[in-house]
Amino acid sequence: MSSKPLRADARRNRERILAAAEEVFARRGAAASTEDVAALAGVAIGTVFRHFPTKQDLLSAIVKDLLARLTAEVTELADGDPATALFDFFTRVVEQAAAKKAVVELLAQNGVQVGVADPVRGLREAIGVLLERAQSAGAVRAEVRLDEVMALLTATAQGALHGGWSDDLRNRTLGVIFAGLRG
Repeated sequence: MSSKPLRADARRNRERILAAAEEVFARRGAAASTEDVAALAGVAIGTVFRHFPTKQDLLSAIVKDLLARLTAEVTELADGDPATALFDFFTRVVEQAAAKKAVVELLAQNGVQVGVADPVRGLREAIGVLLERAQSAGAVRAEVRLDEVMALLTATAQGALHGGWSDDLRNRTLGVIFAGLRG
């Protein structure tokens, strides 16, 4: 795809394709086809291929889109209550992890290189802002570091993703983590 900006209708099509793909892959896993995605998005298969020439391109775009949405969510939460924003974000990520399982598995199966260093760095920086604000508000211990928060977030999301967690287990696990962060 060229680097020039997309026309408004092309941008809308791309957004519909990404939303449809995320849903289709979550429901059908590796068996999902680009035809399934096109049908749900309400576009022709050629439109899907114009935006995403391969299934790997589509999966990569889904991950980049997810990271952009998470970063926007963190940024929005940063304007809220500093004592709860980090905990709210952490909870949302863990709750949503199971819904993203099929996409993560497809990426692993297909060895997709998604090139997400910059989006991940942006997300990490935004979470760092939430951590600093929570610490300034006295909601998180001052000695807690961003790398520790990221490790906990990653491990907990992975556990929810692969562990078949019940709501009760997820809530108890988050309770333990949050108690540790609060001290």
